[in-house]
Amino acid sequence: MCLDKAYDFPVIREQISDLGYTPHVRSRGEEKRALEARSGFRARRWVVGRSHSWINRYRRLLVRWEKKAANDLRFLHFVCGIFAYRAAGVAG
Repeated sequence: MCLDKAYDFPVIREQISDLGYTPHVRSRGEEKRALEARSGFRARRWVVGRSHSWINRYRRLLVRWEKKAANDLRFLHFVCGIFAYRAAGVAG
C-alpha cells in the first residue's frame, strides 16, 4: 500500500502490515531530500487535485443528488469523458 508522509506513524504501518499489505509509506523529509538530489524533479500530485477541482465544478457530482450509486457513477464517467474530449483538442 503506497501512502504519503501524512501516514508516517508506527501505528499506521502496523495496521497496514496486520491487514496483509506491504507498507510503502514515505517518511517525513524524504521528498525534500529527493527534490534536492534530483534537479528538475517535480511532484505530480497536482494532477489529482486539479482533476478533483474540475469534477467539483459539476454540482450534480459535488452534491450527490442521485439515490442509486450506479447513476452517480454514470454521470462521473460522462464528466470524465468531457474532460478527455476537451484534452484531445476537439472542443474549445
